[in-house]
Amino acid sequence: MQAPPRITIEVPLLKLGEGPADFEGLGSHVDALRRPRGLHMTLLHVGILEDLAADVAAWTKGFTGADVALERTAAWLRGLPVLEGFAACARRLVVLGGGSVSGLEVEVPQPVRDFQLSLVVALHGLLDGLAVDNIDDFILSSPALGYRSPRWIPHVAVGRPKSRYRRPIEIEPLVLEFGASRIRNEWALDGPRGG
Repeated sequence: MQAPPRITIEVPLLKLGEGPADFEGLGSHVDALRRPRGLHMTLLHVGILEDLAADVAAWTKGFTGADVALERTAAWLRGLPVLEGFAACARRLVVLGGGSVSGLEVEVPQPVRDFQLSLVVALHGLLDGLAVDNIDDFILSSPALGYRSPRWIPHVAVGRPKSRYRRPIEIEPLVLEFGASRIRNEWALDGPRGG
């Protein structure tokens, strides 16, 4: 049986540098270079909706039921604003995910940072409406949300680090073009109940 999909708000990477050669050039620094198609930058990780709903129900000791949390979260996600496409720059590769992921550190324009912050504020509002107390503690401890740090590091995961060194690797500056924000695995918002 296939694992339930993870839900994120992301922007797709439409173009990196001057073309395929620039992307393939990252292979000298990265193992298992990912395919260019599907590369993206995550703005907000929500996780598996059923797991998040269960986390909310457990945190509120059943005051907010999992079904209610699931329904409201899906509606909340559908109601989020859309960030228009934008250009950004990357000048180095960084190691993330406890050392398992190599990513381009993205220098995003301030409006993108503001938008990402607005998503976090909106998440606080959703959780407050679901009767979650100590919201920051919940966000950092919810297995579904999976946050290890309150700080957002804009990045595009491109493969695995070649070495165990965790130091950033400076690269030739690359211009990145991103599309409009979207809900990854949006089809899953209908859930197993079909609506």
